[in-house]
Amino acid sequence: MGMLGNSVDKYVTGRMLQTSNDRQWSDLLAERWSHEPGELPSQLPRDTEIAILLRGSSVVDRVGAGMRQRTFGRKGTVWLCPAGIREDFICVENQMQEVLHLFLPGKPFDDTMLRDLDIDPSGISIRYESIDQDLFIEHVANRILQELAQESSTGRLLIESLGRALSAHLVHSYSATSVRLKQTDATHKPLDAKRLSRVTDFIEASVEREFTVKDLASVACMSPAHFSRSFKAATGKAPHEYVSSQRLDLAKRLLTGSDRLLVDIAYATGFSSQANFNRAFRKAVGTTPSAYRARKLRD
Repeated sequence: MGMLGNSVDKYVTGRMLQTSNDRQWSDLLAERWSHEPGELPSQLPRDTEIAILLRGSSVVDRVGAGMRQRTFGRKGTVWLCPAGIREDFICVENQMQEVLHLFLPGKPFDDTMLRDLDIDPSGISIRYESIDQDLFIEHVANRILQELAQESSTGRLLIESLGRALSAHLVHSYSATSVRLKQTDATHKPLDAKRLSRVTDFIEASVEREFTVKDLASVACMSPAHFSRSFKAATGKAPHEYVSSQRLDLAKRLLTGSDRLLVDIAYATGFSSQANFNRAFRKAVGTTPSAYRARKLRD
């Protein structure tokens, strides 16, 4: 994931407040920045960047793809900068207290997703654009901010799904050429019993390891987007929600049936630190892992 993002070279007048770099999310990097007024150097980005203004307001002047854009930014304003489009000039007029920058790989739209939508990947490029408001991007940004603030046991699966949804949204809404979308059936067929049991067996066997939605989809021999919808139709839960409840059960079993250290249990259940595990466990169960273990041993 260190490969994503060129923000340190680009935002020379800014200060990074937080980054997802240590979370090992696949195919999405999130950073919170505060930006001082000033000019930024010219850049040729290798990733597609989505910047969402969270706090403060400012006029942003920028030139990219031969177009000049002057935007009065306020809470909710979004700036798109697709991979491979040189930004010759950016000037920030007033301080922007907090901006969320999301970086997707240069071609965030993996071919399987585009084939899912019945779109030829070679014809897809995203517009260089500023957007007054986009409720879907705002919703995804809020979910990502929540995960940044409080890590969950299935954050990586959640972010993978959000990255895919964000990519699909950019294709739908901001493609440079008009995109003809396949009409999908409003009702998604649930996963059949055989595939579902293959997937749930895989999750049970691999619950202590890191795996992706893509891995689960290949166990079911489906594309990730179709798999996620069919899995939810069959279980009532998105893949990350289902795995989250499995990992919570695992944490309870390890706390009461083993003498493993709390830090080991944190890593086994998908957390990057014991503190994040403690916080999430307390939120789900109402008590800390060590108090839960002590009470069960007394019972």
